[in-house]
Amino acid sequence: MNEYTTLLDVSRHVGLLDEAARRLGLLFKMGENFDEYIEITAKIVGKPQTDPSFRPDCSRLDAGRAFWIIGEDQSGKVAHVQALRVDLITTNLAEHLESLKAFYSNPESLSGSRPSCICRAPAAQNIARLVAYHGDIWLREDFRGKGLPRTFAGIAFGLAWAKWRPDFIYALVHTWSIEKGVADQYGYLHRQPHGAVLCLPDRGIKEDDWLIWLTRGELSRLIKGTAAKPQAPGLS
Repeated sequence: MNEYTTLLDVSRHVGLLDEAARRLGLLFKMGENFDEYIEITAKIVGKPQTDPSFRPDCSRLDAGRAFWIIGEDQSGKVAHVQALRVDLITTNLAEHLESLKAFYSNPESLSGSRPSCICRAPAAQNIARLVAYHGDIWLREDFRGKGLPRTFAGIAFGLAWAKWRPDFIYALVHTWSIEKGVADQYGYLHRQPHGAVLCLPDRGIKEDDWLIWLTRGELSRLIKGTAAKPQAPGLS
């Protein structure tokens, strides 16, 4: 398949997936104001706190460099959230994570709390240039088991392509997400353990996350694959 992806391909990809989600009762909206995003997500019962990567009091989330997606049920209640940001990484993802710049715009200011991140995923050494991070993913329990992860992740991929055309897109996920197959449903093709052995005492975060990712070519093929289908999964 030709890897050249047009905005028409992206539009069809996002449109088909959005229609699939609507048929399951999930209506999406997006924005770039992360003060608003934190205000919304802070009220969600059962959702873990949003990590520093998507908190405006911790990271620079300038317009055009980050966006969020919220899914609401038919009564207008929040049933899903996710967020994305893009960084120009001149070294590699491993160094970017270990420098804590993936989480804080000014890591030096946190020296007293001794935050740390160790990246042991070998592939992170080769992930660089324009890199999108996909995180803060949450889906309300009553919407689980309906095939929605591939749908909402696919919409995020399409919008990321339209905005940035990143060289890579990645996420950091818990081991349970790998073991239960949830990460597979997002559509990522690669995974390695210990992508971020993370300790952020100021936020009460202590994790050992897997790195999952797609290359630009793989992202393009995923989008074109959806756009080429007569209908998206879930529409039959």
